[in-house]
Amino acid sequence: MQKQKLTIVLLLSLLFTYTMLVYTFKEDAIFWYLYAFILLVGTATALVFSKFEDSMPTWQFLLYGIGFGSLTYALIRLGYIILPYIDASASKEISKFLATYGPTNIWHYLILIFIVAIGEEVFWRGYVQQQLKHFLSTNMAVLVASCLFSLSFLIVGFIMGAIAALIVGIIFGALYEWKKSMPLIIVAHLIFILLLFIILPFQ
Repeated sequence: MQKQKLTIVLLLSLLFTYTMLVYTFKEDAIFWYLYAFILLVGTATALVFSKFEDSMPTWQFLLYGIGFGSLTYALIRLGYIILPYIDASASKEISKFLATYGPTNIWHYLILIFIVAIGEEVFWRGYVQQQLKHFLSTNMAVLVASCLFSLSFLIVGFIMGAIAALIVGIIFGALYEWKKSMPLIIVAHLIFILLLFIILPFQ
């Protein structure tokens, strides 16, 4: 009975998330605030229905977080450099998406740092991925959760973003299962975001 209840909550949370994302991507003027709302609801759901692991000392999760966040950025950056040789129009697709939905003011950056970096990890890795482990092996749960995460970008037709989200989701999902530390993957995500949007942006 408990497992059935958790399954229903998981399906409803995913339905809410994707339904809201469809609307959110249509309202680009208030995209950031709607996306923050989605993640706050997802975080609240995760806090109620999931337990987060934190089995590493502070110095260790900071060190691993900085390292894996930097490596993930380097991998995505390498893909961005190679991409024009595979698909000449891909760079234009990325530029168009960033021009529409990229952060443009201090509030967007604050949302990125304090809501997106935490909310995406808590919801997708800490909640969805862990619930999937009731039905799938750990490796399959990581893969399926990453696919569900990447679907967020496919909703708006951003294929390159979906591929990047799939890669990032697999890395962070596997890292969480390996090191059993939510603070670690939040720090890794934060470092990734800082490099991607502030320190070394692609454009």
